[in-house]
Amino acid sequence: MAQTEPNLDHGVSWFILPSYWAKMVVALISFLCFANSYDGDFVFDDSEAIINNKDLRAETPLGDLWHHDFWGSKLSSNTSHKSYRPLTVLTFRINYLFAGGFYPVGFHVINIILHCTISVLMVDVFSILLGGLQFSNKGRRLNLAPKTSLLAALLFAVHPVHTECVAGIVGRADLLCALFFLLSFLGYCKAFRENKEGHNFSIFWVLVSVILGAIAMLCKEQGITILGLNAVFDALVINKLNVLELIQRLLHKDKSLENAGLLKKGLLFRITLLMSGGASILYIRWRIMGTGPPAFTEVDNPASFADSLFVRAINYNYYYSLNAWLLLCPWWLCFDWSMGCIPLIKSVSDWRIIALAALWFCLIGLICQALCSEDSHKRRILTLGLGFLIIPFLPASNLFFRVGFVIAERVIYLPSIGYCILFTYGFSLLSKQAKKKKILAVAVLGILLINVMRCALRSNQWRSEEQLFRSALSVCPLNAKVHYNVGKNLADKGNQSAAIKYYREAVRLNPKYVHAMNNLGNILKERNELQEAEELLSLAVQIQPDFAAAWMNLGIVQNSLRRFEEAEQSYWTAIKHRKKYPDCYYNLGRLYADLNRHVDALNAWRNATVLKPEHSLAWNNMIILLDNTGNLAQAEAVGREALELIPNDHSLMFSLANVLGKSQKYKESEALFLKAIKANPNAASYHGNLAVLYHRWGNLDLAKKHYEVSLKLDPMAPGTKENYNLLRRKLEQLQKKGGA
Repeated sequence: MAQTEPNLDHGVSWFILPSYWAKMVVALISFLCFANSYDGDFVFDDSEAIINNKDLRAETPLGDLWHHDFWGSKLSSNTSHKSYRPLTVLTFRINYLFAGGFYPVGFHVINIILHCTISVLMVDVFSILLGGLQFSNKGRRLNLAPKTSLLAALLFAVHPVHTECVAGIVGRADLLCALFFLLSFLGYCKAFRENKEGHNFSIFWVLVSVILGAIAMLCKEQGITILGLNAVFDALVINKLNVLELIQRLLHKDKSLENAGLLKKGLLFRITLLMSGGASILYIRWRIMGTGPPAFTEVDNPASFADSLFVRAINYNYYYSLNAWLLLCPWWLCFDWSMGCIPLIKSVSDWRIIALAALWFCLIGLICQALCSEDSHKRRILTLGLGFLIIPFLPASNLFFRVGFVIAERVIYLPSIGYCILFTYGFSLLSKQAKKKKILAVAVLGILLINVMRCALRSNQWRSEEQLFRSALSVCPLNAKVHYNVGKNLADKGNQSAAIKYYREAVRLNPKYVHAMNNLGNILKERNELQEAEELLSLAVQIQPDFAAAWMNLGIVQNSLRRFEEAEQSYWTAIKHRKKYPDCYYNLGRLYADLNRHVDALNAWRNATVLKPEHSLAWNNMIILLDNTGNLAQAEAVGREALELIPNDHSLMFSLANVLGKSQKYKESEALFLKAIKANPNAASYHGNLAVLYHRWGNLDLAKKHYEVSLKLDPMAPGTKENYNLLRRKLEQLQKKGGA
């Protein structure tokens, strides 16, 4: 059935391996490419999608996954990106539960295994796409292109553009989507397994294919495109439809479409099943996501915000050419291509127009060959190659809706299938005509080897944020987000001076980059450069009035400048824009405490602990304030409540121990002091205050011992030396009395 000429391997100077060995080779090589990423950290988007995603935690109801987006936000929220991938999040949750926490090794290993599995499946997929679909009398599918299908699968397995999907944990969405995408295609092919004449098919397997396509979409949005590709495959391979002939018949209003193949062998019925299933899936998803489009900003995708239709169209096409270039020459790879990385083309005089012309020249040439060639075999392979290249890319094309990126290497994972088909087909044609076939084969092996090395190098860069962010500086030096991320990474490591340099560059490249302004203002605040910090934070909230974190940091700076009314107003503005903001309530409490508004301070800190029960600083400040104002009973009650919620916090033990000591509950106070010292033995104040307790209690030898430890740890500890001297004099007096 649907036989194709088994001639694609003719002339190819390439080894033939049995199917089992071919798959083993592909699995091994794909593993070698990305194996060094297995012990990488959580990097870039991993922190938001995994570490900060509450949907991974056991305490979050499993049903919430079906109402939240990929990042754990409610789909109904105006700020949601509407990326509905519950099955991917479910696998993250399983990883988290089995590992017993956020340990990246398990997450990375699953990604590597998924890519190896997909690459192995590609051997079967490419054997069908390149060699056709034909079964033996026993119903076993035949591989009519063993050489070229192996080459195409190897090309796919080692393509460096896949590194983001494999080495970046959030790339699992693309991997799972690709897995079910391929299973849907192979399932659709099974619908014709028992069909010897090509007139019967299995409705069951067609429906299975639709279900697998739906599962692919629940892993990532691109998955739905497989239903369209199955329809294209059915028309071209199963029904041998001549697209050009069909178009001509339609243009001439020829109603004899049966002869054109449209109604042969149940094609129309199967396409109806596929399209009905696809439409139903899309409708359900549209209802789940709240029927509203995702919200993106201009920095995410500047071309889509351009007023001119010409500017939008020309830049979209330029992005397509860059995606094509990444497939052809995947050397310049970057974790993020937004924020000035690719300046907009605003006129036809821009030399980059050449890239658009080259792209469409190649595409139009391939399309003409795919439609007009007299060789039906060539028509089918080129059309399938273009179909797998273009159709999975459509959701990322900005044609149907705005996307939240300029270029994203992860979205090329599926379209690279089409690239591998076209590359392999071109290689087979060259092999037939070349006189020195072995040289051509060596050249292809060289390309594979270079790609393997590039994958290993790029995987290594994805192992840590520092390497990943720095690798982007040479690729996208105009990208403000790259400089911001390098700066943030340096700041997290305590290198504030270097971080300031990169934050300043990020703000220079993008004068409206409020997150860079906020982080830079924060560092300047800590370095007591308050005037510039205030200017930056004021500008940030002016640009983005609902930026709660910047309002809070502005309040902290104003408080330091002793402009208390303005600070209070800034704190309340932050809370207005982010109602659940425990850190802001904590800082508001500190302001009120400085103003001796003790009741207001206690209320603010209580709000912080209600919103975040583990907010140790807020609990501590409440205990200390109540202690200092003589409310020992209330301070004790708050301290006990805090320790029930955070039982291992030594600072809370210390504060409560002080209160209990003043209440003459010496035994209980001693126990808490000792427990706090065990947890943090080098805290001079812990030993000093325990010494005071023993001093009051009358255990003078123990008091002396802990005073000495405290002074050894901190010779300048306030009050400790005076207390120690008082104790020594008392001990001397006791010795004199004893001697007398």
